[in-house]
Amino acid sequence: MGCTISPILFVMAMEVILKAAEDSADLANLGGGCYMPPLKAFMDDTTIICSKEDETRRMLGRLDVLMAWCRMKFKPKKSRSLSVRKGKIDATTIFTVASQQIPTVSQQPVKSLGRWYDSSMKDIKKGLETVELATEDLLAINRCGLQEYKCGKARLLSMLEDSEDPVVKTVQPTIKAGRKWKVAEAVDEAKDCLKIKEVIGQTQTDRKGLGSSTAKWWSKAEGKEKRDMVINEIRLNEDSRRVQKAVQQPQQGQWTNWDNALQKSLTWNEIWHMAPLRISFLIRSVYDLLPSNANLVRWGKKEDPTCPLCQGRQTTEHVLSSHWGDTHGGITESFRNLPQT
Repeated sequence: MGCTISPILFVMAMEVILKAAEDSADLANLGGGCYMPPLKAFMDDTTIICSKEDETRRMLGRLDVLMAWCRMKFKPKKSRSLSVRKGKIDATTIFTVASQQIPTVSQQPVKSLGRWYDSSMKDIKKGLETVELATEDLLAINRCGLQEYKCGKARLLSMLEDSEDPVVKTVQPTIKAGRKWKVAEAVDEAKDCLKIKEVIGQTQTDRKGLGSSTAKWWSKAEGKEKRDMVINEIRLNEDSRRVQKAVQQPQQGQWTNWDNALQKSLTWNEIWHMAPLRISFLIRSVYDLLPSNANLVRWGKKEDPTCPLCQGRQTTEHVLSSHWGDTHGGITESFRNLPQT
């Protein structure tokens, strides 16, 4: 049935509990002048970060008392502990809550917010897992059967049209391929594109220089070579349609503009020491989700998308890169004060 308590009320209740317990320990000293609150929470997932062992035990005891007062209790079997002394894991330190022992990450690795935590304390394995997952997803897109289905139907029609049997050429059988896509129209369109390409000639289409590849012309091809050219052109048309659809999507299609973007690598250590608002700013700036005037108009929060300084359309790119100097410094600083969605 699911939880019948309002998520907003639940978060408010958890915030009250955490506020009542956060005074039990000082700010955690992460080194380099970086300090972090001793409590971090996401819904009912709570993380305790303390610089001293006694502060951690005092914090656990305080939370245990507050949870008992609220008629709730911890589940030590689902919790994990990690003690680090002078940069090395201390497996001898054991914490308890609700009179039960909390397992360490060395004994039982845990998954939190989509990431596995173990005693290795390294990002190399996580980076390899991310690359492997992204590769699998991209290969799944390439293995989509729709494009090959269309190519197979086009190949069959081309073989029937180029048949040496006069009866087959005369009959011209109809190839069934659904209601929205017509095989004959796709083949004719591919042939027209190949003829137009021959009229235009070889042009520069990517980073390769002229003459680095050999062009095949429609007028000089025969038989199977023509059929292969048609099939390849249909594949190129399908890829072009997918890119066109992505370009029309304001947020999901931002990856189409990343060719000239500077790469910024963030390690888990940098993210851990970074302020939450800064992480949010970096992620939302990549997908154009910052509250600029143009986005606020799209979200129905504002009516005027113009920039108050230059009367141009105030997009995220305009604010961050269009003006030199400190012209838009105040606007960038005011992003955090604008209404969010």
